[in-house]
Amino acid sequence: MSVTPVPVRRLAAASLAAAAVLGAVTLPASAADRTPDRPRVEISAVQYDAPGRDRRTNASLNKEWVELTNTTRQAVNLSGWTLSDEDGETYTIDRYRLPARATVRVHTGEGRDTRTDLFQDRRHHVWDNHSDTATLRNHRDRVIDEASWGERRSRHGDRHEGRQGDRHEGRHDGRHDGRSWNGDRHHGHGGDRH
Repeated sequence: MSVTPVPVRRLAAASLAAAAVLGAVTLPASAADRTPDRPRVEISAVQYDAPGRDRRTNASLNKEWVELTNTTRQAVNLSGWTLSDEDGETYTIDRYRLPARATVRVHTGEGRDTRTDLFQDRRHHVWDNHSDTATLRNHRDRVIDEASWGERRSRHGDRHEGRQGDRHEGRHDGRHDGRSWNGDRHHGHGGDRH
């Protein structure tokens, strides 16, 4: 029978304890690496050219919308978040909590806010039919997501074509049922802001 000296047993026990503590400390750090540090809300679709004839009615304005989707398993408080276009027209979301794995549609015109629909209460169209960028920012003014279509404008006012296949750029397929952006698909016909 061999006898292990006490200091060696203590050293082995201390090493195992240190490894356990180190593992417990690094586990949350590695879990944090997999979880984004901001809520995952994205612009999932944009109907930037209302279908049908533009009569500048509230019904026409409300056919122009942006969908925001919460891709997480937890509700996200969107109070104070903003949705804006390239010209700086900005809508601030007031007292709204987006449930987990849910989508809310933000309409341009007037209406009564519900769990699935929010209204900017505007009396004019916001989204440019030729090209524009919808930008979603959180309450700290951090850009959370963007969706662009058509030719993009630089900060200097110049226009340039986006790359084919870019998530926020695409092609138009000539349909006359309004134009929309959905992921990396674009549908539509020519035209300008209403």
